[in-house]
Amino acid sequence: MTDPDRQHALDTAEAVDATAALAGAVPGLPPDDPHHAGETRSQWRDIWRQFRSHRGAMVALVLFVATILFVVVGPYLWTIDPTYVDIRARNSGFSAAHPLGTDQLGRDMLARLMAGGRVSIAVGLTAMIIAITLGSLIGVVSGYFRRLDAPLMRLTELFLALPLLPLLLLMVTLFREPLSQNFGPAMGTFILIVSAIGATSWMQAARIVRGDVLGLKEREFILAARSIGTPAHRMILRHVLPNVLSPIMVAATLGIATAIITESALSFLGLGFPPDFPTWGRLLYDAVDQMVMYPWRVILPGLFISLTVLCVNYIGDGLRDAMDPRIRGR
Repeated sequence: MTDPDRQHALDTAEAVDATAALAGAVPGLPPDDPHHAGETRSQWRDIWRQFRSHRGAMVALVLFVATILFVVVGPYLWTIDPTYVDIRARNSGFSAAHPLGTDQLGRDMLARLMAGGRVSIAVGLTAMIIAITLGSLIGVVSGYFRRLDAPLMRLTELFLALPLLPLLLLMVTLFREPLSQNFGPAMGTFILIVSAIGATSWMQAARIVRGDVLGLKEREFILAARSIGTPAHRMILRHVLPNVLSPIMVAATLGIATAIITESALSFLGLGFPPDFPTWGRLLYDAVDQMVMYPWRVILPGLFISLTVLCVNYIGDGLRDAMDPRIRGR
């Protein structure tokens, strides 16, 4: 190669390097590494931007965070024991010593609302995790493996056909005593309640995830990955699960609301936590007998239950809209 040709080759290589560097620096040009292509416009940033445009979801998120702070941080600021009995102060109204009054045994209602909210929200979150994990697993397996679709869907339909409240009452009646003896009354009841709610709430998530997987596995990138011999477990973990994350997250938010309502219903029927372990549903149950004379004892826990469930539903509605690419792209 002559000197002019060598110099021309060097100039060409420098021009290519400059173009590559410019592509990484200028937002309008694609970078060399495709993994960094999403840095300028993050998908999660787009989801958050779309979620913020949903006013109801933003108001619900603020109220839900305020409720979480109330039940988690509140007991460190208001240090009265929620189980402390003061007969001399029983049935007292709103005062500086007891801002929300006391119950029939003189226990502070503000402290009991905080403690009850912590338990109710913990039950909702734990039961939701169990239900979403079980439902997502069954939905993915049923949608991806054709030979397992029929038996798993028949199992799902069987659970959907069962009367859930009588089934929950039966589970609580049968397993309350053994679990209470092994783990203590409070922890045993907690394990029983979250397991019962989680085991009877996974069906909707399974059907939603199955429907998305059935449509997803016929997409071109799935067929291409299958054609090069990608094993099934790797296909599910790397390609299927990330693309069905949106319905799973929406179902999770709605599952929290369902679990809180179910726990409150069981506690209201007297089959939930013991009397000295307050939840919002238990507070409702304890206040029913004196509802006419002291209506705020029913209104306050009922208001917290309704507000929390409403906020979670609005958050789920906002997530559904934000994670839908057809709406997010507008």
